[in-house]
Amino acid sequence: MPLPSQPLRRLGFLTIGLFDEADPGRGHESTLQLVELGERLGFDSVWLRHRHLQFGISSPVAVLAAASQRTRRIELGTAVTPLGWENPLRLAEDLASVDILSGGRLNPGVSVGPPLHYDRVRDALYPDTADAEDFGHTRVRRLLDLVRGEPATGFRGTEGFEAYSDRVQPHAPGLGDRMWYGAGSLGSARRAGESGMNLLVSSVVKAEEGEDFGSIQLAHVRDFRESHPAGARARVSQGLVVVPTDSATPAQRAKYREYARARLPRTAAPQGPARLLFAPDLVGSSAEIAEQLYAHPAFREIDEVAFALPFTFEYEDYVQILTDIATVLGPALGWRPAAG
Repeated sequence: MPLPSQPLRRLGFLTIGLFDEADPGRGHESTLQLVELGERLGFDSVWLRHRHLQFGISSPVAVLAAASQRTRRIELGTAVTPLGWENPLRLAEDLASVDILSGGRLNPGVSVGPPLHYDRVRDALYPDTADAEDFGHTRVRRLLDLVRGEPATGFRGTEGFEAYSDRVQPHAPGLGDRMWYGAGSLGSARRAGESGMNLLVSSVVKAEEGEDFGSIQLAHVRDFRESHPAGARARVSQGLVVVPTDSATPAQRAKYREYARARLPRTAAPQGPARLLFAPDLVGSSAEIAEQLYAHPAFREIDEVAFALPFTFEYEDYVQILTDIATVLGPALGWRPAAG
């Protein structure tokens, strides 16, 4: 097995938080239990993904508020919040509130673009302004300014018995440095760097200058750092689908390999008008997965990961996968679990 250029410094995981429509409480509770398990196993971070009008967590910020009261160390992130669904001012208030509640552990990840299936939801989401909404990077800029304490209004003072601030309250010092951008293209990676954000790269990229996933993602990482004020020290986290099988039962191993097999065809060539290119899921022993990661061009230039859990497995599968990641795969990558 080739040696890593440097040990993996931070290990996280991403989950979608599925639930049964007739019993959503159970799914939300199992998600919180996975967060607690992650902390016990020494993971550095856990990330929740948004699912609007689906049977997955639609409000990760609210769920992370609950998680903040059941954990004390693990960092809590969103990967990612699509800002087309959000009002930046209201979101800034929610993020700051949860960051305060968590003791400064929130890591919000965001992206821009029109909401998915905008033609279906526009009348419910923006009934009066659907054609005027700006879904570009300006939306990120507004959120960043508000989170970082820039004025939201020209008035600060007292009216009668009411005191008013000119910036978002509560203000969460340091939150502005923990804002992440989920980039799938060279342009978005560069804009994230120019904005002084951190970068999330996942298992999906746009095939703009070739069709080799690793080379494309490596270009995103390098362009981001070249554009960032911190240069080579700018933070990048990689989020591939990783499923170690070290302690899996034979039935689990068969299920995991069938899951990856069914999804493999989409990795052969760019998909759809946007030319989206998907990375293959990594399924196998931790030794096999570590070797594949060390061969990945982008992985060799980062020291943080947030491995994505498959969306359709059972709670017991997630426990096995997370346990193997923390106790076998992580150490194979040079990672050490967080103390406490």
